[in-house]
Amino acid sequence: MLDDQAILSRATEIVQAHQGVEGALLPMLHAVQAEFGHVPQAAMPALADAAGVTRAELHGVVSFYHDFREVPAGQVMVRLCRAEACQAMGGDRVAAQVQARLGLDWHETSADGAVTLEPVFCLGLCACAPAAQVNGRLIGRADAARVMAAVAGGQA
Repeated sequence: MLDDQAILSRATEIVQAHQGVEGALLPMLHAVQAEFGHVPQAAMPALADAAGVTRAELHGVVSFYHDFREVPAGQVMVRLCRAEACQAMGGDRVAAQVQARLGLDWHETSADGAVTLEPVFCLGLCACAPAAQVNGRLIGRADAARVMAAVAGGQA
């Protein structure tokens, strides 16, 4: 595990690689997250300075976009669609069952770091609702059994 100084040092290198790029904040955030698996607090000063924003504004950007994380995700990322089409096709029931089986609420990671549960607002599978995504692989016409099988296998 890296200490804060090592994180800041690497974040500064990432920032420097994006110098001169117009609208570089989001690409920098993506690069930092790709490096660390999340956007660590220790990286925030370098990112804010490079983007010319306050840390509060940077936090607003990170918390606004659901793809950015401020803490590491679990080894298996489960995303369940919460959009209207999925809700109309039983998404609420699937979500409740998956939450109960995992023992997790939205935005939580299991204590062992194995699974993270996130809501998303459209996976683009409206015709195959309800939809889920496990480690990037989509599941159409999802039910709790299929989602849990994908979790157990670490994939869909």
